[in-house]
Amino acid sequence: MPIRGSTVGSGVSERVIEFPVNEGDRVAKGQVLAKLRTATLEIDLAAARAELEARKQNLAELEHGTRPEEIEQAKAKLMGAEALTTYTTTRLNRFKRLFERDRAASDEYNEAVSAHDRALAARKEAQEALKLAIEGPRKEKIAQTRAAVQAQQEEIRRIEDEIGRHRIEAPFDGYVIAEHTEIGQWLDKGSPVVELAELDSVDVRALVLEDYIRYLRVGTEARVEIGALPGESLTGQVALIVPQADVRSRCFPVKVRLQNRDTPYGLLLKAGMFASVTLPVGKVTSALLVPKDAVVLGGPRPLVYVVDPEQQGSKRGKARSVRVELGIAFQGLIQVKGTIKAGEQVVVQGNERLHPDQEVLVTEQTDPEAFVGRGPTTTSPNPAGSAGG
Repeated sequence: MPIRGSTVGSGVSERVIEFPVNEGDRVAKGQVLAKLRTATLEIDLAAARAELEARKQNLAELEHGTRPEEIEQAKAKLMGAEALTTYTTTRLNRFKRLFERDRAASDEYNEAVSAHDRALAARKEAQEALKLAIEGPRKEKIAQTRAAVQAQQEEIRRIEDEIGRHRIEAPFDGYVIAEHTEIGQWLDKGSPVVELAELDSVDVRALVLEDYIRYLRVGTEARVEIGALPGESLTGQVALIVPQADVRSRCFPVKVRLQNRDTPYGLLLKAGMFASVTLPVGKVTSALLVPKDAVVLGGPRPLVYVVDPEQQGSKRGKARSVRVELGIAFQGLIQVKGTIKAGEQVVVQGNERLHPDQEVLVTEQTDPEAFVGRGPTTTSPNPAGSAGG
């Protein structure tokens, strides 16, 4: 079974305009699985960006303060207002003297008073305008405009996020194992698009009787054989022990993790294959072990090549094939059962090219202990000897 699987769904309701994947395709994390229509959102995004630019310019204008030309203009208006005030004051005084001597009509005098009041108000307005021009925009106004810019930026992020949800991507590296849509189809929010499975590593699910579960722990090595792959002997590690047994069988689910690999015909291990798992359970016993490299697979039964020396201590000899049955894996070693005996030398390099009774020359001998330590176990092995041929 895949170590991870996911039904990838749509986060929005819209029509599919692109669907570039097919069942069986390998996809990388972030690769596009489907695209939905976004024309309306793109129009909204363009309008939001234009509004953001306008608000930024408004903020820049406020932060730069009043232009020198505007201050000079305010000063000129104040000077004009003061000149008008001086003129209306002189005119009012003249009409006042004439009115007191009954030489001016009351309407003329009242008009002079009104003109003088308007001139004073205009001068006051010009004075305040100049003061505001010199002080520049209020800090509160700048803060409000800056907040408006930030609000518009967040609005753009919202629209971009909405557009992003119209682009459905692979959440991890894996394979498309099922399609649920096609170009032109309308998807509702939450509708499935594809099913993905991660198969770079796979888990073999085995049911272990309650009598043996206490001997297992995470990291324990296990040997796996798959009926559809004769000649392939795989070694994995216990990745998960479910602490809840099936109430009827009293078996505990155990997952053994294997590394997958590519072959000219695709992945070696595919989801749904039937596998047989050998786990090191039961009492600790002595076992005859050989390096895993010594086992030759591909025939009706596994075999190892034993070197029979011409005489005691000689490096020349003949290769003798011994058919064996494989048992539990132990670090860099594996248990063998057959006519092989402890202490005999087995070929670990070049054994795939040997034939029975072929003459060999031992070029290098390796201490069996060198193969120990390649896995998570603490049992003491009793390996056969090994030799490079």
